[in-house]
This record gives sequence, structure tokens and C-alpha cells, in this order.
Amino acid sequence: MPRRHIRVTGAPEAPLRAALTTLRTELGLFGTFPAEVLAEAERTANAPALPSYDATDVPFFTIDPPTSTDLDQAMHLSRQGTGYRVRYAIADVAAFVVPSGPLDREAHRRVTTLYFPDERIPLHPQLLSEGAASLLPDQVRPAVLWTIDLDAEGRTLAVDVRRALVRSRAKLDYDGVQKQIDGGTAEEPLALLKEIGELRERLEVERGGISLNVPEQEIVERAPDHDPDRAPDGDRMYELAYRAPHPADGWNAQISLLTGMAAADLMLASGTGVLRTLPAAPDGAVGRLRRTAHALHIDWPHHVSYAGLVRSLDPHRPPHAAFLQECTTLLRGAGYTVFRSGALPDITTHSAVAAPYAHCTAPLRRLADRYAAEICLAAVAGQAVPDWVVAALDELPARMAEGSRRAGTVERECVDLVEAALLKDRVGEVFDGWVVDVDERRPAVGVVQLESPAVIGRIEAADGEQLPLGERLRARLTQADPAVATGAPKVRFAPV
Repeated sequence: MPRRHIRVTGAPEAPLRAALTTLRTELGLFGTFPAEVLAEAERTANAPALPSYDATDVPFFTIDPPTSTDLDQAMHLSRQGTGYRVRYAIADVAAFVVPSGPLDREAHRRVTTLYFPDERIPLHPQLLSEGAASLLPDQVRPAVLWTIDLDAEGRTLAVDVRRALVRSRAKLDYDGVQKQIDGGTAEEPLALLKEIGELRERLEVERGGISLNVPEQEIVERAPDHDPDRAPDGDRMYELAYRAPHPADGWNAQISLLTGMAAADLMLASGTGVLRTLPAAPDGAVGRLRRTAHALHIDWPHHVSYAGLVRSLDPHRPPHAAFLQECTTLLRGAGYTVFRSGALPDITTHSAVAAPYAHCTAPLRRLADRYAAEICLAAVAGQAVPDWVVAALDELPARMAEGSRRAGTVERECVDLVEAALLKDRVGEVFDGWVVDVDERRPAVGVVQLESPAVIGRIEAADGEQLPLGERLRARLTQADPAVATGAPKVRFAPV
């Protein structure tokens, strides 16, 4: 499921990138690994546990951003009778990580890869995540190979999971994939991505699920305009831009969702598993989104569902892109649910997927996926789940929750920092906005959504006053300081 994507470019010494470096220091987050972890990574990179099954004759390909080198997934799509065969190879991290060894302990400490607008802090050493374990082109790699047969409507008919050696033939990016498919030059294994992706999207609508095609926010540095009332000569100024996802982004995501749903079904049938679950969003959260939509001039009739609205949005339009960014807040209640010995949990579904679902397709970047793979491999083989997996299951949800909180803190602080940089030269200006949230205990404090630029910030009225929830107001920017300490509001407004 998506997170907010924010990208910042520019030289490392540029003020915004320097502030991001300071933020990492304040949060105690560093990309370096202990020496013993690096030593084990080097050993296992040179001698991984390799499977006997050879699938290197299958011409797999990967689809990722052009600069990505931590490649978790490779696919091959083909016709199978009147339906389709999806072969999805997932990096086999367990081939490199010894249970309870230094690499394993460090992965349990980190839990997830952390994404900052200018760089990432990886779950595993780059020697593995961007080298020996990554499904890089023209390299033989150990993988967990999913083979999923679909009928003519895209429904799952059969699932197989096994370890295999694979070799990707091509590293593709979303822009190039979209151009090939739109231009009719894609060969069948790639051309089928649209066909299968659209079938799976129709099934998603049928079951009531929803995918958020969240645009990427980019903070673009521009030359100062030398207006003495706006910025001193030589100061750096920033503006907000969005990169809307291609349809191919969504089709690719459907292959991952298909695999995660297949994994959940295997787990539920075998009686042991770790599911990604999400209860229905509370009315208050949906109400806040309705106010945000109103602030951004997005028409949301009361008879239209949240899912129906999201499907109607155009991520190329900045207000719609901003709203899709805010929609990620409804995913914050997601968690991991473990079960074993056939005792199924009360909640087995993910409300956004509208079906049982498991994280299993990004083991280079997420700890739980390595365990999910082992459970599914055991289920298909009719074998017992490995002891090292069973021993870790009980504490896995707490570990993942800790990692999610850390990732949430990073995302929240980065958004605040970037928005402060965007507005720092506009302190004192008055903006049109809408009050989208009010603190129940302190009605003079709330959140305002600006119409333009489409950012949110803390708004504080005078003591004794009450902010008008859901109503339009004029708000004066009183603070926009990227240097404010972590955890404190960097952007503040006051009603005019």
C-alpha cells in the first residue's frame, strides 16, 4: 500500500538537504551498519544458499524507477489457455540471512527501509539490497517464484510457490513501459501487463477495494526573484510540483496485490500466517477527508463513496494530487495480525484491498515479507513452517508496529520540513484555506488546508476563540521555519 512520495533534489549543501541531514541526526537514524553485519553480508553475498530448481530460461523483467537498484520483484506474463499465467519472482533474502545472526538481528532492529526526500536508509546493507540479493538484469539470483494462473476474467485459478534461480533480462522504468504499451511496440510479456492489470482493477472495483495512485511530490529549487519584500538576494526558494503516476504504475501494483492476496489465502488455508490487516476507517477520519476535499474544491456528493470518489480523480490536476496525498492518512490504522495452529484471527481482511492480504513482495525493504515467504513455501510444499519463523512470529507484529511508527515519524517530519521550506519566504502573507480539523480539547487549535499552495499547517486562534471546523477562512502565515526542532510545528497560521 502506498506512502507519501516526496522528492528533493539539489546539492547536498543546499539548505533544504542540509536540514534533512540534520533531521536524520536528531532522529538518530544513520545508514551505516556495524562491522559484524557488513562482514556477514560479504560472506553470504559470495556464498548464498542456492535452490536446485532452475528458472533462468524464463525472460523475466523488472519495472522500477530508473535510479532504483534495490529490485525486489521481476515478472513474466503469458497466455495460458483462455486465461493467463503470472510468474512473479521475489528476491530470496533468506538465502543470504542466517536466522539469529548479525544480519538478522540488525534487520529486526531496523524493520523497514526508511525513505527521506533525498535518500533512503536501507533495511539491509547495500552489498545485498542493491547487489547480490537484488534482481538486477543479466544476473542469476535466488528467488521465491510465484506462479499464478488466472482465468479469462483475471480471477485466480491456481497458485504455486517455490524457490528458484532466475535471471532478469531487462530493467524497465514506468515511463518507458507506458510508452511501449501505448505505442504498440511492447512484446507480449510486457503488453499483457495492461490486459491483466485492467482485469484485476475491474475485480478490485467489484469487491469494493481501492488503490491509491499517489502522485510524487517534488520540491523544485528555483532562483530567487530578487524581490526585497519576498527574499533577500541569494536566498534559495522552492516551489511544489507533482508527478502523476502512469496507468502502468497501477497495473504493476495489481500484480503485487494479486500475489499478496494469494499469499493470504495460502496462510489462511494452512492455519499459520502473518496478515496485513486494516479495519474500516472511522467516521471522523473520513469526515476530515471530506473537509479537505471541500477545501481543494473537489466535489464529493454524499451519495458517492470514498472509493468512488478516488477513482474519479485525475492525479495530473494539482488539487486532486494533493487530495490523494491526504488519502494516505486512512491507511494509518493498518497492522500485522499473526495466527497459528488453525486459530484464525477475528479480523482477516484489509479494508482497502477488501480481501485478506499479506505483505510478501518487498523483502529487501520490509522485514515481515521474509517470514511471509517462508510460511507460503511451507504451505505449498505441505511441510511444517521452519522453527526460526515460528519462534519470531509472536513478536513480529510489535516489531513491525515499531518500524511503522518510525517510518510515520520520518514521513511526518519530512512533510513539515518540506512545507516549511516551501513557505519560508512568505511569512506574513494571507492565504485562503479551510479548517479541516480542530483539537477537541483545545478548540482554538486546529489544522488548515490552504487552497494554494496545497499544503496543510497548524492554525492557532486567540485564547477563548473556537476555530470554525469545516469552514473557509483567511489565514496569515506566522511561522515557516525549517530549523525548528523535531517534533515541534514548523509551520503556523493564525486566522485573520
